[in-house]
Amino acid sequence: MKDFDSYSKQEAPEDVTELAKRLTGAFRGKGEGDILRAIYAEAEKGRKNGTLSDAELDNFYNALAPVLDGAKRKKLAAVIGRLKKM
Repeated sequence: MKDFDSYSKQEAPEDVTELAKRLTGAFRGKGEGDILRAIYAEAEKGRKNGTLSDAELDNFYNALAPVLDGAKRKKLAAVIGRLKKM
């Protein structure tokens, strides 16, 4: 996944395993801070140009949450909450 826009424009729901594989490849070798900065930058761009809705953020969370442990799922929920306030 390069950005939220490409994620949100998928015609059919993607298998969560495939999404996790793509995300893992895209962020391989990057630290948590790098990943969060990339997510925030793309989300901010999408929010400003009106292409990223709360529903799309919820879909993103729902696709990723099942492959995360409890602490990471909680952190992702907090990130999504902050993004919705942008």
